[in-house]
Parts: sequence; C-alpha cells; structure tokens
Amino acid sequence: MTETDPQATFKRVMLKISGEALMGDQGFGLNPPTVERIAREVQSVHELGVEICMVIGGGNIFRGLQGSAQGMERTTADYMGMLATVMNALAMQSALEGLGIHTRVISAITMNEVAEPYIRRRAVRHLEKKRVCIFAAGTGNPYFTTDTAATLRANEMSCEAIFKGTKVDGVYDKDPAQYSDAKRYDTVSYDDVLQKRLGVMDASAIALARDNNLPIIVFSLDEPGGFRGILAGEGTYTRVQG
Repeated sequence: MTETDPQATFKRVMLKISGEALMGDQGFGLNPPTVERIAREVQSVHELGVEICMVIGGGNIFRGLQGSAQGMERTTADYMGMLATVMNALAMQSALEGLGIHTRVISAITMNEVAEPYIRRRAVRHLEKKRVCIFAAGTGNPYFTTDTAATLRANEMSCEAIFKGTKVDGVYDKDPAQYSDAKRYDTVSYDDVLQKRLGVMDASAIALARDNNLPIIVFSLDEPGGFRGILAGEGTYTRVQG
C-alpha cells in the first residue's frame, strides 16, 4: 500500500481466474485483447502497492476432467491440463510485462527454459520486490484442480484473501443467468458453500480456505475497475468467510 492510496484493504492477495476468462468471445484458446484487459486490471491494483499472486486455469485449452470423461487416462489428462495453465501463465506474463510490470511464472512442474521452479522462499521474495507471481501447473499433482492450487499457494504465500474473478458479481443462491429471482449473498460461510453446493470453488479448495480462515472474495472480472474497486473498499462482491 502507498501513502497516496491508503484505502487498499489488503497487502497481499491471490487472484484466481479461469482459463475461459482469457477466451473473450471465442470458443477456444486465447484472445489477446482480453488477456491485455485483464492485465490492465492487475496493473491498476499493482499501482496501489498490493502484492499480487495469480493462478489461471487451463480450460480454454484443455480440461483434464473432460479428457478423462472421453476415455483418456485421468493422470495423463490432468498433466495435459497443467501444461495448458503454463501456456496461459506465459500469455499473461507477456501482457503484464508489456505494461511494465515485472512478472515471474513459477511452475509446479520443472521446465527451466520457460518458468522458474516453485521454491516458496524465492516466490515470497519476488512478492516483496513487488513482482507479480503467476503460479502455473496447478499443484503439480493429478486429481487436484487449479482452485485447490490457488488456495494452497495463497496459504503458502500468506495472502490475506483470494479474489475469484468470475462472470457474475458474486455468489447467488441459484444461477442468475437462468433465474431472474436469484439472490446474491453479501457474505456466506464456507460451510454453506459446501452444503448448498454454491459452486464457488471445488470442495477441497473451500475446505482448505476454511481450515486456514482465508476469505474468498467473488467478483465480476467483466466489470471494468472491479478488482481495484474492491481493494479500495467499494464495488459489488460476495465474501466467503467463517
């Protein structure tokens, strides 16, 4: 946080977005203008002095669970999904560095030519130097989602909150795209998310956040300035907490 922006409510946060968020209006892959737009959202928060971690899913390129459902061996499919997250992380790194923000892609799978290996102390040092850290390749293990990876890394990095960027401005009791009477929660408990299957994150991620009392803030990534606005104490969102 800086003296010019004393309202920033968190010092270090994790931003979790899906791979689909990078597609734009396309049905597959990366849409460079969309990647740049999200990078500018990150830039606006970085300018507040907030230290930022990121985890990006890989569903715009390959989703392990879908591959498994179509007959592919699950472990192989999950590793392919992890590689997709590395591609997305590199795209985001390129966009952020184009805006002058020093960025590190840190992979749970060793690939020294394109990304750093995950070493917790080194990653913390990057954050202290105000570099954006994008954690790629999930946890490095099959059967774990990028939601769980984001929650794990957020805890390891001592983040104060997870910001889950979605297409809607919070958590609703039912799908607002299908039901006009859907109601948005201002706050909701971890247990309610699990019991009511509200679909914020998978159960492992919610349980890990609950056990470490790590709040999850669900907001719309399509709302310009929404990420920065919430950090300044404004905007519409749902807070998942104990």
